[in-house]
Amino acid sequence: MFIFRLKLFIWVLLSISYLAFFTSASLCKQFVQQTTRQFEQETDRFWEFQEQSNRWVEVKLPFDLVSCVNDNCNKVGLIDQTKGTKEENLGNEKDASNQNNNKMKDGNIGRLDENSYAILPQRKRISLTKMSDTSIWVTGESGSIYERFWNGVQWVIAPHDLHLSAGSAVSVLIVNQTILAISEEGNLYQMQLGDNSQPIWVEFKPAFNQSTNEEAEQSSVIQIKSSTVSYDGQRVYFCTKNGLLLELSEVEPPRWENHGRPPGADVAAIADAARIRTEVVYTISWLNMKWCNSSAGDLYEYDKNSRPSWKKHLKSVDTSKEGSLIPLMGCTIHGLIGDHSISLFLLTKGGKLVERRLHQRKWKWINHESPEDHHLTSITPLLEDEPNEIFISLFLTTSTGSVFEYRIPNHSGTAQENQISVTWLNHMHPPNAKAARGIAGLRFQLGRTLFALDDGRLAELHIPSLGGENSGPTHQFNMRKKVSSKYVWSILDAPETEGWNAEYCTEERGPMNCIAGIKDESNDAGNTRSLTRRRSNKAQQEYLSPSTSRSALAETSKEYSFPDNWTNTNFRLRMMQAGVSFFMVTDEGLTFEYLYTENVWLWLRHGHSTPMRGSLGNYNGSLFFVDMYGTLLIRERSGNDLAWINCTAMRKGTQVTAGPPWDGKLKVTAEDALFFVSKSGRLLQFTVALRKFKWKDCRNPPDTKLACIIDQEIFRENIVFVVGRNGRLYQYNKVTELWHEHHQSQHLVLSRLPGTAIRPSFFSLTGSLFMLSEDGGLVEYHWNAWDGWNWVEHGTPCKDVNLVAPPGPFFKGNQLLLIGSDGNVYLRYMDQLTWRWKNCGSPHDRDKDTEDQTKMENPNYSNGNCDPMVASTRPIPLSENSAIFELRDGRLAEIREVQDKQWVWKRIIGTPTSTCTASYWIALAS
Repeated sequence: MFIFRLKLFIWVLLSISYLAFFTSASLCKQFVQQTTRQFEQETDRFWEFQEQSNRWVEVKLPFDLVSCVNDNCNKVGLIDQTKGTKEENLGNEKDASNQNNNKMKDGNIGRLDENSYAILPQRKRISLTKMSDTSIWVTGESGSIYERFWNGVQWVIAPHDLHLSAGSAVSVLIVNQTILAISEEGNLYQMQLGDNSQPIWVEFKPAFNQSTNEEAEQSSVIQIKSSTVSYDGQRVYFCTKNGLLLELSEVEPPRWENHGRPPGADVAAIADAARIRTEVVYTISWLNMKWCNSSAGDLYEYDKNSRPSWKKHLKSVDTSKEGSLIPLMGCTIHGLIGDHSISLFLLTKGGKLVERRLHQRKWKWINHESPEDHHLTSITPLLEDEPNEIFISLFLTTSTGSVFEYRIPNHSGTAQENQISVTWLNHMHPPNAKAARGIAGLRFQLGRTLFALDDGRLAELHIPSLGGENSGPTHQFNMRKKVSSKYVWSILDAPETEGWNAEYCTEERGPMNCIAGIKDESNDAGNTRSLTRRRSNKAQQEYLSPSTSRSALAETSKEYSFPDNWTNTNFRLRMMQAGVSFFMVTDEGLTFEYLYTENVWLWLRHGHSTPMRGSLGNYNGSLFFVDMYGTLLIRERSGNDLAWINCTAMRKGTQVTAGPPWDGKLKVTAEDALFFVSKSGRLLQFTVALRKFKWKDCRNPPDTKLACIIDQEIFRENIVFVVGRNGRLYQYNKVTELWHEHHQSQHLVLSRLPGTAIRPSFFSLTGSLFMLSEDGGLVEYHWNAWDGWNWVEHGTPCKDVNLVAPPGPFFKGNQLLLIGSDGNVYLRYMDQLTWRWKNCGSPHDRDKDTEDQTKMENPNYSNGNCDPMVASTRPIPLSENSAIFELRDGRLAEIREVQDKQWVWKRIIGTPTSTCTASYWIALAS
């Protein structure tokens, strides 16, 4: 009986296995016999990801495939050129050799910029929308919304961000004077006027006539992916994240229609919204996993007045070779080859331009290819009133950040067609900036096209005599386009949300008014001053793309080495709470807190098993320390006890040496983070918001390793300023994750010490970064809206004194304390628009007659080890008008401003490890 049951069980098991195999084999034919296929190389273009530049870079064939395990690397394969390419190269080998020889004779060997072919990342939140000739709406990569508005005098920036609970915005659309915005989570919002007549965002949920409870539930969870306004501007079509096509035909009251999806496919993008034919929508599909015969990148036509409503446009043999279509908005042109012809231009995943043409009631596909060695990623739609010229220009962006103009001859006559000698015209990109990949440009006027840049700014491609930052809308432009027309680039600044320097408009009377600007050209001297902002070409020179071609700077970076006590000297002191508590890390690695409680100052010791080297940051009541091994530790209160948290032990954690010199007032967001410098000279981002700790490697500029952080988001939101080991100034944009080098004269080499930022007003971006030069002089990097960035060298307090410690702290926006090599503290302050020096001395030089007034301990009381001169340790602020300095004998001293710019030494603080006798209270923190 047992044997019979065993046989029965085996028979059932084999039957189920056979049925499962038969079912899986018959579901989709495209998944069968994949293992029997042989790899055939059909291309010569391959890319390699470079960690240093965080980019995909095209490799040169033949290319070795190498596998590395524990630093043991072995060659495992080879990517060679295809047969056709080898034959072509053999034919050109002789000519190439001759060209190289000529270059060597001239002493000028050309070098290809290695960033020219770097594949840019896809930006997912950027969009450009035109409301009128005077109003352009932009969503930035940070998720913010802002408007570029011409107020009659100049272009101004007006913020229109969604509220915090709505999250980041990805696009804005305008229909019938109604402004709508789509959030990253797929919610739709409408701008309305609130009770105080200020615009607010209100959620605008799609609502349909639900016949069942199931349909009502599905309607409540609809998430919108993208949108397109119809050609007549009366309707909006939406794509949802689950592949549906929705239509909003009326806003007040809302009238929604759900058009569903094509059979066996989902809607990925809208290619044309009723521009080809009224109430007919053309969409591009993406793969629906529920259907085995579905495919991605097909063109569908939806006409609710026909049966069936959905029709698929079959690809031709030539078009199929170029791959499926990219889900993006196409460009529709009427009358290209005749009065009744219609053309829809689209892009394939292979980066080629294709045309779907309707002529004499027949559809056909036409391949327009692409520029050689370039991959197209977006098409800029034409103006609605585009003039009928001898050729039509399409502007397209590439995956490497260039902009091409594709000139298509019009149907006017063959004689004019012959005048077009160049079909593809490369406008490249602005200096030191590239066009964002996959983001369509915006032609807001004839001869003027806006493009989003990969670094978060905007750029305008325009005719030299028309356009740019200081040029308003052109109301009359009768100039006919010519084949020889040239274009130039102008960079347009973005607001601080993107990490840039555009000031927001104000309600005050003047040129920056949000509604109507008023010229005010007179100044105190009776002269006139141009109110136009700094020229864009200056902005192009200030921000440079880091390059690896500067071998001399790279050698300087490798040669520089840090002193053993570098971290302890620059991060020994850290303020915990103004006027109440600060921390000190001793040379021996002990950690003490100086705490004011119950009207008494006392020392608390915070013990740890390993010696500390410094305190690198302060966030929300938690202090970040680094120990002698480079381990990052958090000291925080857990209930009634104090605890240590090892951050380096977390996933992707690493050893660090430096952090932000000052603790800014970070906004409470889900992206709050502190930045640190690793031992290997890379910038590290450690997310601390909501205690969701997470490490991220931000790398370093390709031409140098990092020395220290100058400022983190105090001077400019979303920007971290750093100094490389080569003594150059760089910045990291945490929104775009890009590095920029700042223009700096070759003779100016910065010290490898932290700096300080001065920004007098939160409502203005004007301010300065203060650093030390390598020879001990004070250096200022100043920014204002009129002149942009400018270097100012302040020098030293006097001829025989150099500055020996990082600058700071600063007070009231115009007073900076510094430490001289003579052991004195110096004040650098602004007096009637002029910078001046003042010697504040040291506790040793105080007036004894003021001892009772200042309530200082007797600094001359000595056991032979006292030295009341100021040490080169970086000081910290204690309150809004006082600072703490370390003395050479290990004690601390407080200096305070008693009157305007009058600083006096108030007291000397004995420390637990000072060799100079002093009284103090000490306890052990538990």
